[in-house]
Amino acid sequence: MKIIVGITGATGAIFGVRILQLLKEAGVETHLVMSPWATATIPLETSYTVKDVERFADFTYSYKDQAARISSGSFRVDGMIVAPCSMKTLASIRIGLADNLITRSADVMLKERKKLLLLARETPLNNIHLENMLELSRMGAIIFPPMPAFYNLPQTIDDLIDHIAFRTLDQFDIHLPDAKRWNGIKNIE
Repeated sequence: MKIIVGITGATGAIFGVRILQLLKEAGVETHLVMSPWATATIPLETSYTVKDVERFADFTYSYKDQAARISSGSFRVDGMIVAPCSMKTLASIRIGLADNLITRSADVMLKERKKLLLLARETPLNNIHLENMLELSRMGAIIFPPMPAFYNLPQTIDDLIDHIAFRTLDQFDIHLPDAKRWNGIKNIE
């Protein structure tokens, strides 16, 4: 399996980092692109350097490299995750701007009918955000805001991050044994 991972400058860089780590553990080949703002956000929000994050990926590409192999539908991949996905990136994908390698690769996923999952990061949402997300959903993208779950009784921020990362990978049928699953409620009448 091969997956493209885009990391934008929206808050929540740790989601992209953790997803890359888990994909590596699962033996999935990863192709990483980080926006300029992602490279600024990563050291501000995480304990990782940009070089650390690049080491989690099998291949890395410049944000400006429109000639990279992941910019073509002839390069076979199973899908793409943008984590986090800024509203700017989401809007650019919606209108087909494709002005950098993240938005071009996402455009390729849509045209090739491949899985495109966007961890949209913003709150509150305005009508433009909602319309962009709805239209992308209609185009086949999966809009996946990283919302915390509490049914698994998280004890740390890492527990919350892991839940989102595991649920993200579920969308690609990558199931890791450490994922905590809902097991229902017993004895409810």
